[in-house]
Amino acid sequence: MSIPLYDSGIASGLLSGILFGYALEAAGFGSPRKLTGQFTLRDFSVFKVMFTAVIVCAVGLYVLRTMGWMGPAAVFIPTLFFWAILLGGVFIGAGFAVGGYCPGTSVVGVASGRIDAVVFAIGMVLGTSVFAWVFDPIKDFYLAGQGPTAQTLPQLFGLPEWMILLALIIIAAVGFRLGTILERSRGGPFTAEEVCAPDDEADEFALTSANARG
Repeated sequence: MSIPLYDSGIASGLLSGILFGYALEAAGFGSPRKLTGQFTLRDFSVFKVMFTAVIVCAVGLYVLRTMGWMGPAAVFIPTLFFWAILLGGVFIGAGFAVGGYCPGTSVVGVASGRIDAVVFAIGMVLGTSVFAWVFDPIKDFYLAGQGPTAQTLPQLFGLPEWMILLALIIIAAVGFRLGTILERSRGGPFTAEEVCAPDDEADEFALTSANARG
């Protein structure tokens, strides 16, 4: 037996997308307050959820490969293009901070009927279209700074995979602890009432929290 067991194309993608969207909405990520709260250091839910997902996935893949249930080439590993990823990271980070959404949560926001999510999604589609339009002129920059093909962290640092996983778990534990301290010092994290409240009521929540802090 090997994993993935079977890829049924659009159906499996649609099912995975619905389940992922449900999880995002249940976690409150359909509201831009959660993501902007990460950038203002008041709510570390995004960091904690995403880092937990990374660790669970990394450990799961390691266990499956170790047990022989997954082949070494079963997962696609993209090649690093340093300058393109650096500049793209700056742009997408700025988009997150200004818009309060990432591509996934914006779709969840659209499904929830949020107008700001619709505006963000339209901008995302326009931005993607512009990138495709100008790709040929910027292609040399995009492909500059290429790293080794499909290089992983154990290959990069020359360490066993279990040591990289252990380091990730330690980094996550320290990050979660620091995040909790910062959340408490800034009146966070956001409660379910604050995430779901209209903008004017959210401002009252923020003012009340600020007064409570002193």
